[in-house]
Amino acid sequence: MRHLLQRHPFPMRTHFANSLVLTYALPPRLLAPLVPPGLTLDTYTDPTGTEHGFVAAAVVDTRALRPAALPARLGRDLILTGYRVFTRFPTPGGRTMRGLRILRSDTGDRLMAVGGNLFSRYRYHHARIATRTLGDTLEFKVISTDGHADLHVRADLASTPAPLPAGSPFADARAARRFAGPLPYTFEYEPQTRSVIVVKATRTHWDPVPVKVDVPRLTFFDHGPFVGSHPVLANAFHVADVDYGWESGHRRALDGAPR
Repeated sequence: MRHLLQRHPFPMRTHFANSLVLTYALPPRLLAPLVPPGLTLDTYTDPTGTEHGFVAAAVVDTRALRPAALPARLGRDLILTGYRVFTRFPTPGGRTMRGLRILRSDTGDRLMAVGGNLFSRYRYHHARIATRTLGDTLEFKVISTDGHADLHVRADLASTPAPLPAGSPFADARAARRFAGPLPYTFEYEPQTRSVIVVKATRTHWDPVPVKVDVPRLTFFDHGPFVGSHPVLANAFHVADVDYGWESGHRRALDGAPR
């Protein structure tokens, strides 16, 4: 009955001191097997006619993370990382929800790792995570326990708005903005009931800014289904000082109908 607990049973609230999201383009054929029943891959076709799928690597510096029923003073300050594939979820009325399917999450807090895996399917791992700001440079370092999600990234906050990274498949900043996570929803497949668990995000004055980044180390794409792949950095966005939260999860059938 553990799956009943993993439906995100209560809403959460936090404050993002900083959120940095790097979106990488990969061939859809590589990402399609990572998308569970009910969902489809969210893709973009570049000006040459080539189709791309996307995985986001996100690092968020959260403050006062807590269940919504608790006051902020009882929350926890945590740095979280997550790797997500961009997906779509069609519904019966013709509406399509855009969201993310979580591939892996990391946290420097062991209690968060345990609680996150108890109440969600976000696949939390414990890691050593640090951040610092030197002048206009925001830096994150993640050392994962298994070595499969090490990350070292530096963002130049003075270069905003930065141009698209070299080799980005996006035609312009407007197209890139559509793939700047997080999106309004996250999706998880519940095999016990052949359902999709939908979690809706809530946020204030969300205005991500494109930034120039340097990524000396990123090991996520060196393992599992990504071995031998050549991900291309498609965009990088930063946002700061934002109230953020997510609602309790709700269950839908594979055709998108509420259950």
